[in-house]
Amino acid sequence: MTDAQLLMLFDAALRGMLLALLLLLAWVLARDRPRLPAARAALAMMLGLMVQVISSTPQFEAQVPRLWQAPLVAVSVGNAVLFWIFVQALFDDDFRLRPLHAAAWLAVAALAGFNCVVTTPGSSVLAVTKGLQRGVPLLFSVLATIAAAAHWRADLVEGRRRLRAFIVVTGVAYTLAMLAARLASPQGRLSGTTATVDAALLLVIVAVTAFWMLRLAGSEIFPSERVVPSPVPRADPAEAWRVEAEDGAEPPAPDPADQALAEALQRLMNEERAYRTEDLSIAGLAARLSTPEYRLRRLINQRLGHRNFNAFVNGFRLAEARTALADPARRSLPVLSIALEAGFQSIGPFNRAFKAATGLTPTEYRREKLADS
Repeated sequence: MTDAQLLMLFDAALRGMLLALLLLLAWVLARDRPRLPAARAALAMMLGLMVQVISSTPQFEAQVPRLWQAPLVAVSVGNAVLFWIFVQALFDDDFRLRPLHAAAWLAVAALAGFNCVVTTPGSSVLAVTKGLQRGVPLLFSVLATIAAAAHWRADLVEGRRRLRAFIVVTGVAYTLAMLAARLASPQGRLSGTTATVDAALLLVIVAVTAFWMLRLAGSEIFPSERVVPSPVPRADPAEAWRVEAEDGAEPPAPDPADQALAEALQRLMNEERAYRTEDLSIAGLAARLSTPEYRLRRLINQRLGHRNFNAFVNGFRLAEARTALADPARRSLPVLSIALEAGFQSIGPFNRAFKAATGLTPTEYRREKLADS
């Protein structure tokens, strides 16, 4: 057996393992988290990667007519957009798929399909569209990095914080490496050895990500579909928003140190109204409580059920704002003044957070509460 045949067999084995792993991960996500945006985004990316694994095989690229390759190439190039969407959905619990996301994928897929079908030599139009296609991976790698870095400090889920770095570093590095390899190869096709390296790198990235996601899917990476933290802070955060275990059992009782920290947090937030502090951060709050940042993260996340520090703080701010808006004695106070007093820095974020929590604008909420007073 020649070296070329051995390489072909090794490449086929790698791609077979990669396809099997992608199928397993897609099946688990569809079974366990079918309604979560992050799981749906991951499922779409798994399917897109399966198409890419098949269509990037050297024999496939060399022997299948370009017209037949066009749909698969379109999906493969569109994976750059899916990676960006997946990163947003995985690290933002409030993520919602918007028309912009679908439009971006369709535009990139159409561009790639057009470039695959049109082969007019020396065409200035084709030169422009091919240049745009080569910029797609770079553009969406930058966007994915920005999405992963956004609010990293406010993320209370330790496993997810570590996963951010791995996915972004490896995902962006893989995308740029393969872009460079295709730019350096004739007609943008990967050679036998480079194609095998491509499959091996992708297999390692997917294997590690799959292990991480499946190991933590029921706890850290994905939020529960059944238990949602209350948007209104209760008087005692040591007892509020207790998150049930996946089997419905009560979580274990906290240790005395956690109980003392929870009580100190209660006093700081409810009595001293620390949430009014401008640009309050998890590090600043931990310093005021004289506790390590990791302990406060763990308390707010595992004990109080919050996955994002900003959402935790905004719960207190919104509770104060609702009280003020429902107070007849303060009916003449502008909504902006109430928002600023509660700790919001501007009216826009306040209106969005209030509408998300209550389903009403602040003005509608005040009108409804004061209708009979």
